[in-house]
Amino acid sequence: MSIEFRLPELGENIAEAEVAELLVKEGDRIEAEQSVMELETEKAVLELPCPHAGVVKKIHFSEGDSVSVGSVILTIDEEAAAPSGDESETKQDETAAAEKEQAEPEPAAAKTESAPAPKEAAPVAAASHTPTVQPAMEATAPDHRPPPPAGPATRRFARKLGVDLHEINGTGPGGRIVQEDVEGYVKSRLQNSAATGGLRTAPPLPDFSQFGPIERKRLSKLNRTAADQLSTSWQVIPHVTQHDLANITELEKVRKQFMSTSGKNGPKITMTAIALKACVQILTEMPHVNSSLDMESGELILKQYYHIGVAVDTDHGLVVPVIQNADRKSIMEIADELAQLAEKARERKLVLAEMQGATFTITNLGSIGGTAFTPIVNYPEVAILGLSRAQPQPALVDGKLEERMMMPMSLSYDHRVINGADAAKFVVRLSALLAQPFGLLANV
Repeated sequence: MSIEFRLPELGENIAEAEVAELLVKEGDRIEAEQSVMELETEKAVLELPCPHAGVVKKIHFSEGDSVSVGSVILTIDEEAAAPSGDESETKQDETAAAEKEQAEPEPAAAKTESAPAPKEAAPVAAASHTPTVQPAMEATAPDHRPPPPAGPATRRFARKLGVDLHEINGTGPGGRIVQEDVEGYVKSRLQNSAATGGLRTAPPLPDFSQFGPIERKRLSKLNRTAADQLSTSWQVIPHVTQHDLANITELEKVRKQFMSTSGKNGPKITMTAIALKACVQILTEMPHVNSSLDMESGELILKQYYHIGVAVDTDHGLVVPVIQNADRKSIMEIADELAQLAEKARERKLVLAEMQGATFTITNLGSIGGTAFTPIVNYPEVAILGLSRAQPQPALVDGKLEERMMMPMSLSYDHRVINGADAAKFVVRLSALLAQPFGLLANV
């Protein structure tokens, strides 16, 4: 008997994934719960196990294809997986089964296989038409509108952006509205608001091949999602960036001394881990920097947990794993967890739970270079800290010219929530903590 293996739910707000790698081929015999392919979602690569044992009869997608939740991805021949035994017994079983099917179940089987199709198709068709028919009903009875087809997370996301889900046509299964639909709707509204001074739609690209050879390279699912997220953040949040320098001369001495005595197998204390711990201390002092803005309700959501995202550059794109409950962890614990998450990110083994729930983000370009930059806030957060390469600079200390190691810091923030004075206080406080390592360690 052939069984269709459909793509199961991968997580909240995940409507589709991209086939990164096929782990089986047609004709392969597989066991139950064997991984059959790797799927790339918005921020992670996941191995997909198949609950059915048998022989892969047909693979319906190729590497690089996008697969929607509920789509048939494999056809499995389960009969081929039956354990081999005495041939006469197998033939008898097959004959008995055939006789049983010919006696009476054949019509019933036809009903059970064909009848559900129209029953399932009807609700899907109805759901797919709902978003286009509903607006006419809303005009006459706005208070009696049925709830739009969307999950709780998508509803929360729409509320944060002040979007009416009834105005959106869903692209998910059965017309379901997913987060990407909300983001696309917001971008479309922003791009089409030229008449009121808003953004204009980007003009079409020219034919670059007329100037010379070109090559087109398809963006991965991860890169496309990152591009959409950055576009949404830049268009929704009024960005301002506050720059400052932190004197980390003494901190670097203490850090290097510790590293030299901890041995090669000891924890690697990085500037990112130290800055992360310092930021958590400031976030407890300035709770509105650890918040999100709900424009629909006119409320500021103050989060009483401190999950810090850290941008990690990989060969496959930028990912942001999250240090959960950083306020409860020491610098050494944070450094060790950062190293583990960064390694998993490079090996594409991060799971979605390790990249969700961030309340504040840090991105460190110090190992690459640069004197300053303007990081984009990771919506729906309200601030992000960028660190650049520390450089020795001359400074007057008690009337004497001395060399000091100065690290550039760039705090980008949502000006609707954080004003310039508070942003300046944040970086000044951070600079003071980094300049006095004992004071920082005393609060670990």
